[in-house]
Amino acid sequence: MSEFEEKVLRLLEDINRKLDRLLGTGSTTSSTPTSVSTSSHAATTVKPSAIVDKQEMEKKLEEKPPVEGRRVCPDCGGTAFNTIEDKTQVLHQMGGVKIYAKKYVCKNCGKEM
Repeated sequence: MSEFEEKVLRLLEDINRKLDRLLGTGSTTSSTPTSVSTSSHAATTVKPSAIVDKQEMEKKLEEKPPVEGRRVCPDCGGTAFNTIEDKTQVLHQMGGVKIYAKKYVCKNCGKEM
């Protein structure tokens, strides 16, 4: 085995040990990177990829809080909107010309605000 392959193997073993510690199994894996430890409670534990996805989503929410003074869609978090007239709300009428309220429609998901 080359030096590079041995280094990659050691890194994979370290990752496996850390994942085992995170999942609380406490078991050690064998020296081959392709083997996966199977235990009776492995089916009930959460997959490591799901944990990582959840952590990444939480990190995104922390990094990108909504900007003050800007409209943010409550469903998708988008900031791009189309402006249309809300014909159900007349704000003012002068000389036969009606001024309507505005309605904002999200360009990503179509939610009306």
